[in-house]
Amino acid sequence: MILGVDPGLNGALAFLDVTAGSLTIHDMPTIEAGVRSKRVVDEAALARLIDPAAANAAFIEKVGAMPGNGAVSMFGFGVSYGLVRGVVAANFIPVTLVPPQTWKSKLGVPASKEGARARASQLLPAFSNLWPLAKHDGRAEAALIAYYGAVHASC
Repeated sequence: MILGVDPGLNGALAFLDVTAGSLTIHDMPTIEAGVRSKRVVDEAALARLIDPAAANAAFIEKVGAMPGNGAVSMFGFGVSYGLVRGVVAANFIPVTLVPPQTWKSKLGVPASKEGARARASQLLPAFSNLWPLAKHDGRAEAALIAYYGAVHASC
């Protein structure tokens, strides 16, 4: 079983079992927190989702600051990314960090979010019902990252 993660607040976790032909996707668990009720990752829910018995390898999108993004939003994104990496490490799941340019290039994924949903539907047609809406691009990307791990990396 391979875990693929799009680590953003609108991201997702995808558990792909190539042998069994199954794919399970969970939206990134979030809660409202703070004075302004900002959305943050729910650490406890994230920890419950990432079960060491369920995954023998994890592929996490390697992210960084992007030009034009504000410091506050990038800090929040970094916290989410760090939480995912920490929970995976705490469960002793071997992790590979994959830059988006790498997995998108290898899988022929267009840069647009809509392109990710379309390409995921081409590569994983039996599961295209898991990302029916534009807002589900994180699900499609997590599935593609897991697929990348299954096809292009030795697990």
